[in-house]
Amino acid sequence: MSSWKVLLSDYGIIFILMGLIIFFSVLTIEKQNIIGAAAGIFLAKEVTQSGKQGKILLVTSESLDDQDLIEAFKANLGSQYQIIVVDKGPPATRNQIERDIESGDVPKMIVTSTKVSRWLLFQDFSNHFPELSVVSMINPQSSKGSNFLKRENLLNVADQIAVIAIMAIGMTMVIITGGIDLSVGSLVAFSAVLITKLIQGYFGAEAATEFEMVLAGLIAVVMCGLIGLLSGLLSTYFRIPPFIVTLSMMLIASGLAYTISEGQSIYHVPDNFVWLGRGRIGGIPVSVIIMIILYVIANILMTKMVFGRYVYAIGGNKVAARLSGIPINKIVTIVFTISGLLAGVGGIILASQLNSGSPTYGLAYELSVIAAVVIGGTSLMGGEGKIWGTLIGAFIIGVIQNGMNLIGIESYTQKVILGILILIALIVEKARKRS
Repeated sequence: MSSWKVLLSDYGIIFILMGLIIFFSVLTIEKQNIIGAAAGIFLAKEVTQSGKQGKILLVTSESLDDQDLIEAFKANLGSQYQIIVVDKGPPATRNQIERDIESGDVPKMIVTSTKVSRWLLFQDFSNHFPELSVVSMINPQSSKGSNFLKRENLLNVADQIAVIAIMAIGMTMVIITGGIDLSVGSLVAFSAVLITKLIQGYFGAEAATEFEMVLAGLIAVVMCGLIGLLSGLLSTYFRIPPFIVTLSMMLIASGLAYTISEGQSIYHVPDNFVWLGRGRIGGIPVSVIIMIILYVIANILMTKMVFGRYVYAIGGNKVAARLSGIPINKIVTIVFTISGLLAGVGGIILASQLNSGSPTYGLAYELSVIAAVVIGGTSLMGGEGKIWGTLIGAFIIGVIQNGMNLIGIESYTQKVILGILILIALIVEKARKRS
């Protein structure tokens, strides 16, 4: 079989993702206004191309986008321009223009942001100020574009699915072995509550240092890993079905989260606690960078190392794996431990994103995680699945949710569509196996 056919067989689901991206890109096309630094660069280019030099009156609002516009505009113009910035509203703008007219030092150009260009002051400008009828007016031009394809929205999709995608790594391994882990959602809440409670109660609350926050995070992750370890031991050495074991652990972890937090959200954490969940490196969310690193490691583990071959062998045929000398109990226990550890990581990132810990976090996350794994091509019967396929599955869920939010579909309908998508994925898997 040629390499492209192998790729299509393993990752054909990527065409569904591409189709969804195109679908929502088309549905969200509308008139776009240039704002922020991009608007500043555009306006600077327009001024330069006009060939005029001298005094420029730059009129903006006090919004953060318009402040970015001012900085970019100044940075992209030469020293031959005298820029007067007015960003205090229509009255201040009118006063500045009247002073210029009175002094005879009128601007060569008046440059405005998109928001300011809609002010009534500029709607009938020549009648308000006939002395400035020959002054050039420049503002950002609008054009049609897709809201879905905006850089910030695409990064937002990746950021939103980061926690689910990270948890899905462990779930993929568990399902490939023929198991299931229903405890991951509650472990997210447990991890989020534990790290914030440790910071609040033992590491100085808002005064906690970075080292203390890292230590609290490690404790939370390790505790979740121990719960995963216990799930693995009970399902292997005591031969209790994983569904029952992890269902019990789901209740235990949820109960611990409520007990530790006393049923309340925990907010007393340092301001820089949010860096892990909201910070960016080179414009990319830190959570997304962590997600990518973990997927690279997991893919190496599952495709290049003996451990991965053992995991697939156990899911494919447990009897044959045992006869081959594979330590089934040990491998399955490790897989459940990994699932617990990654759920702990997800809980820390979620707590950082929301700047708090709460026992309600992670509610029904296990369903979204399982959906991402199944949609990504992992068989619920075990023995089949790809780590990168799971990431694609997580992105499909994120694209659907984000796209439907952009076009105004309520969350209830989104659940119906997601459920239908899972059923379709299962039907396709069955049909593929029969063929």
